[in-house]
Amino acid sequence: MKKTAKFLTLAVAILAGSVGTAQAADFKVGADVVSSYVWRGGELGNSPAIQPTLSYTCPKTGIIVGAWGSYAVSQDAGSRYKEVDLFATVPVGPLSFTVTDYYTSTATSRTFDFSNDGPNIVELSVGYAKENLSLLAAINVTGNDTLPGAKNAKYCEAGYKFYDKDGYSAKGIVGLGDEDYYGDKGGDNIALVNTGVSVSKDRYTASYIYNPDTEASHLVFMASF
Repeated sequence: MKKTAKFLTLAVAILAGSVGTAQAADFKVGADVVSSYVWRGGELGNSPAIQPTLSYTCPKTGIIVGAWGSYAVSQDAGSRYKEVDLFATVPVGPLSFTVTDYYTSTATSRTFDFSNDGPNIVELSVGYAKENLSLLAAINVTGNDTLPGAKNAKYCEAGYKFYDKDGYSAKGIVGLGDEDYYGDKGGDNIALVNTGVSVSKDRYTASYIYNPDTEASHLVFMASF
């Protein structure tokens, strides 16, 4: 597992190096402020959060490398949730292949600890987008496998934008995942874990999210800057 993590880290470094040799590059910075951090049907951090992002795109290849984070505004059980993720995306036609390192920070965690009980989880995913349809398939390949269901956890999602008028757009999503990781932690089957509708206007988005497996619902407001 450690060899796999080292290989993936090297692959990301090579991608970053190839981007750096381009004559021109596109940097992007931004941040979202969310009323709560809900990811794939589950709430993380139990607090409003600030979520900054930084990315670097090579115009000649379209390869993107970047970082994304989530920082809880208030404490939950004496600590604040902190997540810092690194990613690299390679576009191939309508497909995009991504490797993501999810790092959940604690006071004693090391950033690049890919051991079985470390704070990192590496995921491989492939996305497809054409017109109003988007598809995603993802699987955890290495890192922390002490979390219930984290080892080789799978997730797939379909989204469709069904409304676009007068500055408003609306999108529905349906997501399936291993229920012991994304769901109620009570089984190892693939279950419906993420359904919802998001409505956006300008920089603002409101999303209603329901996880049928945990029977939990969320209404999330997001402002993007």
